[in-house]
Amino acid sequence: SRCPDNSAFKQQRLPAWKPQLTIASVLSSFFLTGAFCLTAGVCLLLSANSVREIQVDYSDKCSDCSKLRENSSNWNKECHCSVNFTLNEDILGDVFMYYGLQNFYQNHRRYMMSRSDAQLLGRNVKIPRRYCVPFSTYSNGTPMVPCGAIANSMFNDTIDLFYNRNSSVIQVPLLKTGISWWTDKNVKFRNPNSYNLSSAFAGTARPPYWQKPVYLLDKEDERNNGFVNDDFIVWMRVSAFATFRNLYRRVRRVRHFAEGLPAGNYTFRISYNFPVTRFKGRKHVILSTVVWSGGSNPFLGIAYLVTGTAATLTGFVITGIHLKLRKKKT
Repeated sequence: SRCPDNSAFKQQRLPAWKPQLTIASVLSSFFLTGAFCLTAGVCLLLSANSVREIQVDYSDKCSDCSKLRENSSNWNKECHCSVNFTLNEDILGDVFMYYGLQNFYQNHRRYMMSRSDAQLLGRNVKIPRRYCVPFSTYSNGTPMVPCGAIANSMFNDTIDLFYNRNSSVIQVPLLKTGISWWTDKNVKFRNPNSYNLSSAFAGTARPPYWQKPVYLLDKEDERNNGFVNDDFIVWMRVSAFATFRNLYRRVRRVRHFAEGLPAGNYTFRISYNFPVTRFKGRKHVILSTVVWSGGSNPFLGIAYLVTGTAATLTGFVITGIHLKLRKKKT
């Protein structure tokens, strides 16, 4: 009664491909895989090394502002600092500005879970408390918008770039849109339906560490305001490592900067708002180009080289074993 039915499927009589592995096919697969991975690894490493990049650390140069920001009662006081640097060579092509943080752990489970995707989709601004603990509501019951630890810790330094040309100072035009993923901007984040944003967020308050409410993140561009603000969206995609960088701006290629950034003296003017001293962190600004393989990250190239080397060595080991066994048989 427990015998399978007499069918081709249950009796395993269906036609099947049963490859017969020979020494030639095995060795050719290992050597071809090794050659492909080694070639791809070399190309990726050369591509990553061709990226032009300059990194400026401003943690120590803005130490006075850092001390001011460590006292939370000074949240409404402005503090500015300047950092000078020199480009010895032109940076041609599209130039991207990143902000980098060190020793900032975004991969803690409680930190990552402290958010509300339903709120970020604009479905329910006044989300229940349990989703965003401990940054959900104030003691008087006013809900925080956006809620959660991730939103509350959003990077909020303002960085402007100036080009010192002869005796004049020219502000480098920067684009603050087009820096987030298309799926995030158009699918995962939405503003509540209302005739204006201020009424949509009525009865709510900004997170404790923010200096302005979410509907005033970009007063100049309504399409870049509220939950769909590019800076906010970029920050909400958390990093897996304690040291990371996020895209902040793109250099607009017009006038003096049509070909990129010319060589010369530059100045970063920073409105310092994001404290890092308490967790022994550091902050820096990166100016970088991109290539067909992405930015300046050699990891993928190294991974291909390691894989290709391992496959090639395995092929040689199998070849040696085969020759040794064939010699014994003869």
